[in-house]
Amino acid sequence: DEIERIFGRRPGTAWLAERVWEPDLPTALVAAGYRATILDDSHFRAAGIAEDAMWGPYSTEDQGRLVNVFGTEQGLRNRIPFRPVEDVIEHLRLNATADGARLGTMGDDGEKFGAWPSTDRLCWGEERWVDRFFEALEGNADWLATTTPADWLADHGPLGRVYIPVGSYAEMGAWALMPDEGRAFMQVLERDRAEGRPEPRWMRGASWRNFQVKYREVNDIHKRMLRVSAKVDGLPAGALRDRAHDHLLRGQSNDIYWHGLFGGIYLPDLRLATVGNLIEAESLADAAAGDFVHAVTADLDLDGRDEILLADAGQVVTVDLDEGAGIGDWDIRGARHALTSVLRRRPEAYHAAIRRAAADETDGTDAADTPASIDGVARSKEDGLAEHLRYDDHERRSALVRFLPPDATPASYGAGEQADLGTAIDAVHRVRSLEPGRLEVGATAVVRSAAGSIPIAISKRIELGGLPDGPTLDVTVSITNVGTRPIAGRLGLEWGLMLLGGGGNPSAWYDVGGTRTAHDSAGTASGIEVIRQGNDWVGVAVESRLEPAGDAWWAPIETVSNSEAGFERVYQGSSLLLSWLVEVAPGTTSTVRVANRVTVSGRAADRSSAT
Repeated sequence: DEIERIFGRRPGTAWLAERVWEPDLPTALVAAGYRATILDDSHFRAAGIAEDAMWGPYSTEDQGRLVNVFGTEQGLRNRIPFRPVEDVIEHLRLNATADGARLGTMGDDGEKFGAWPSTDRLCWGEERWVDRFFEALEGNADWLATTTPADWLADHGPLGRVYIPVGSYAEMGAWALMPDEGRAFMQVLERDRAEGRPEPRWMRGASWRNFQVKYREVNDIHKRMLRVSAKVDGLPAGALRDRAHDHLLRGQSNDIYWHGLFGGIYLPDLRLATVGNLIEAESLADAAAGDFVHAVTADLDLDGRDEILLADAGQVVTVDLDEGAGIGDWDIRGARHALTSVLRRRPEAYHAAIRRAAADETDGTDAADTPASIDGVARSKEDGLAEHLRYDDHERRSALVRFLPPDATPASYGAGEQADLGTAIDAVHRVRSLEPGRLEVGATAVVRSAAGSIPIAISKRIELGGLPDGPTLDVTVSITNVGTRPIAGRLGLEWGLMLLGGGGNPSAWYDVGGTRTAHDSAGTASGIEVIRQGNDWVGVAVESRLEPAGDAWWAPIETVSNSEAGFERVYQGSSLLLSWLVEVAPGTTSTVRVANRVTVSGRAADRSSAT
């Protein structure tokens, strides 16, 4: 509707994000009023369409809903805008026919026309590629015409019928694979392309949906989006539903639901903005229903096992019972802020390129001699990135129970990478009681020692409270030694909180005893009763009280990922370990508690009251 209002013409052709195709898409496209879409040449090759038969659209259908699909011709896609304009025109001339019955389609990423490195100069700067291309089109108008998909379909029928399997472009299929598989896939694909072999036409890698397997965080956000969508869909028509629907659509922006060579789920500001819109859409839906309070047992992430959702007017909390009863989501409604939206540090296929570049630099090899590819030459935004390639052995949830050796140090612990002595960190917990604002769970685990494993019983209680602009979240953990030998070590509760503190952001901070430090810094404090952290611009502050007094170790959670400008280190949140040195004799219990109070202020409070 908005496009029609601005341009005076209703669009009939849809652009599919990342050209992700699934066979049931015609049903959705037709329902939305579209007659056609544009896919890559690889989609048609997977359906058995020959290379020289892609000069026009094909029809396809699902459940009787018919759409036309145009294929981006490979020669055009590879040439525009990276080859000379004259080469593009000559390619079109060689494929033209006297009757003008051939249509060359080129639909691709807009970023290649100025956003990717060096393309701004190529397209719009001194090389003037775009201007020269349109000048060439005008100069060859006696045999070369431009048109739109809708205008072409008005005068021409499709070339034939096609049924396209699930897929996207080949690289997307590689990125959706696990790192080792993705690296092997790209090596074979690029080798076969270079040798001119026919096999690449059938190579597709994994489905785009596999990003929900590769990244637990993507799956959690996707399933949250589905739950929120169902809530919004159930609202009665009106202004409130329209507002919630707008936030839902913003929360469906595809960028954070995957990761290839650039950004995606690794971009914390984009991730927080997208999830923040889902938080607001859900809050509006709950407000319309007049019920913010929830205590639900449900399979939230659709893995076949139940999780817990607790909510009140100020916050929404989810707990994964099968992975240490860790807190996966801690959403502050008033600030539209996902406090625990951190990202696990995990291997990526392109990390091999970073290590190879570091090795080449050490032994004096010229990295430029290495072929450019997904595993190609590493272009980095800072030196020494290979030293920052660290991986987590557990999912980044909060309030996880950690057991460390008594001589563990902040340096050995880092941002949570020190191996645990116990199995509580990912133990399966069972619900003992669940009521509004309160969950109690229990589990059995062991703590390993030089003399063998010592069995323990764990009790964890999570309590919600406070006001909408000052929610509280208290976690109490009791450890009972049910073995015959004493336990001596460091008992901790590990938290991962996101306060957008990357790059030394002065708005994001830790505060111990009135002294502030940057949220992306590392630090320690011993024998404390309270530690604070926050982001003044976001308008969120968290005060954590330790009972009894204990130690605090914190360090940034940093990933190394790819971007348009090269490999970069990205702050994904801060790891905070609140811990106590304990000795637990057989038959005795040690109990610790962390009482969190959140304050919503400034811009966030104003926005919350306006909502």
